[in-house]
Amino acid sequence: MKNKVSYLVLISMVIFSCSASIAQFRVSSTPETIKTLTSEWIGERLPDGRPYVSDEILERLKNVVMEEAWIILWNNGYKDQYEGDWMMINPEYPVMTGRVITAQYMPLRPDFRDNIREQGTKEGHPGGPTNSWPINLLTPGDVYVADSYAKMDQGTLIGDNLGNAIYRNSNNGVIFYGSVRDVAGLRGIEGFNGWVKGQNPTYLERTMLTSINTPVRIGKATVLPGDVVLANKFGVIFIPAHLVEDLVITAEFIALRDEFAIQRLREGVYLPGQIDTDWTDEIREDFLNWLDDYPGGALPMTRAELDEYMKDRLW
Repeated sequence: MKNKVSYLVLISMVIFSCSASIAQFRVSSTPETIKTLTSEWIGERLPDGRPYVSDEILERLKNVVMEEAWIILWNNGYKDQYEGDWMMINPEYPVMTGRVITAQYMPLRPDFRDNIREQGTKEGHPGGPTNSWPINLLTPGDVYVADSYAKMDQGTLIGDNLGNAIYRNSNNGVIFYGSVRDVAGLRGIEGFNGWVKGQNPTYLERTMLTSINTPVRIGKATVLPGDVVLANKFGVIFIPAHLVEDLVITAEFIALRDEFAIQRLREGVYLPGQIDTDWTDEIREDFLNWLDDYPGGALPMTRAELDEYMKDRLW
């Protein structure tokens, strides 16, 4: 009898566990899930749970050189955040930064597609094509980042109609590990740009949305919702939100240091061997005085930020 009761309890637990797993299936991550994924972020969050990196930091990030962003992330242990070899939709707007909303696409499987549509409706997504769902969630400063497994023919996630909706909602653009159509129309959207793997005249077919604001892979990079992206003509890099502010000021400091070094080398004040090694106290003092009368006008950061950063700087 005891064994029978234990067996029934075990069966009940298995059934409950399976039911709970089914109940947990969602198209869009909850704010609680996103907070767990980005738990190292300390600061304000958007209503959907993503970290809110300030517009000021996003603007300053536009001036960061790709190599500087890459080495800072590498030194922090984030060695797979960069992806290159993109087609830029509109080279007239060569730099884009923003807060990431992710979407995952897969080859069409009818039963899964039907489950996605049913669950998405329960979560409040409207009817119509599911590739419009992430667009409806965009807010100013967001960048729509999607993995559509580099599908070209019949893998075009947007054309100029959806491109206009994206820019209206986000004042920003897209990064697609996949393709787009209507490139001529997309280029006509003032302010809009996109980094994509190619273009194709076909419609989106045999491809389905599977998740929104979940971790995705963009080429060699792992991307979380709430990451911050820096995209320019040299590639795309995805920065964990909790590292962005430090990355920006570190890159700004490196740029100032390099500017000073180049100026002094051109003036013949120091030899290359003096600059390309640990600086002497004399050179450091010269650099600090140079900052006080910075020839470029306004510093990229406040002097208070710079002084706080230099307190722990090993040069």
